[in-house]
Amino acid sequence: MTALSGELLPAARPPAITAVAGDGGDGLEALLREWLIGYQSVHTRSAYRRDLAHWLTFLSASGVDPLTEARRVHTHAWLRAQEVAGTASAATRARRLAAVSAFYSWLIAEDRTDRANPAAINPKQKPKTDPTRPRTAGLSRAQAEALLAAADADTGPQAARTAAIVALLLYTGLRVGELVGADVEQLGHDRNHRVLRFTAKGAGEHLVALPAPVTRRLDAYIAARPDLAEARVPVVAGQAGALPRRPLVATASGARVDRGAVWRLLRRLAATAKIPVKMSPHVLRHTCATLARDAGARLEDVQEQLGHADARTTRRYDHGGQRLDRAPAYTLAAYLTAAGDGHSAESPDGETA
Repeated sequence: MTALSGELLPAARPPAITAVAGDGGDGLEALLREWLIGYQSVHTRSAYRRDLAHWLTFLSASGVDPLTEARRVHTHAWLRAQEVAGTASAATRARRLAAVSAFYSWLIAEDRTDRANPAAINPKQKPKTDPTRPRTAGLSRAQAEALLAAADADTGPQAARTAAIVALLLYTGLRVGELVGADVEQLGHDRNHRVLRFTAKGAGEHLVALPAPVTRRLDAYIAARPDLAEARVPVVAGQAGALPRRPLVATASGARVDRGAVWRLLRRLAATAKIPVKMSPHVLRHTCATLARDAGARLEDVQEQLGHADARTTRRYDHGGQRLDRAPAYTLAAYLTAAGDGHSAESPDGETA
């Protein structure tokens, strides 16, 4: 099967990038490293690498060399394959397309290729997204409480970690990359507030307050961590005596928890709590915003907590919940129900409708 069939899908777990280029991948990998090093944020570099791996896997399975043979027709086939299979939303497809286009634009700007950018397609043919309508479903207050309860009731050696992860994501709106990339040493205090300092999307330093429901669960988890029992004297990173970074959420061996583990955890808890939502870390980020607004938090404060550069991004979450609460369908249902309670519904001129 070829990419031009429009039906080929990349594997769920893409192979290493070094396996997709005809020269063994070393040349392509070197180019990717050069390109990615220009982005300051580790989150941006990780996201772009994942998106490029998706594209490169698609080309590899189709026998298309990404540097010498990729054309716009392959880009269209790649987008159609994702759309037909329903494996990626329009926003995800648009993001992946932007990453691929950025890579080829860099190749052209650096005189590494004289070929046209295969991802520079007609704007009318790009995946369409509505910036005012978020596709991610948020949880209701009752569902959020049920998810927390399921996390607190979890069993097993990592039960305390489960509760800490759900509380951190729900109350602070952390992105999954920010959660798994955070270190224990980034916990601290600021004017009597417990806080977490971390590098946010866009490479900016960010700080979030940790309320009591979070610190209670987080402290219980950290207190039971054997890898944190040793004394640790602060030493400037890179100097002799500096110890390795210690992740805020870790595996049993002390290694950093990966994104996939967080996704699987949340979906398992959602099934346990019988929450009919396709659960993901972003669902909890969305829920953090909508419930905070429902509780009376100012839009500007929610924007600051979530680290949004543009208030319109925060407003998308806000509108997503409020628009449904104000849906005219509910108003009409109440109106018709009230009319049905009487003998008949009459028109303004007195005739029976």
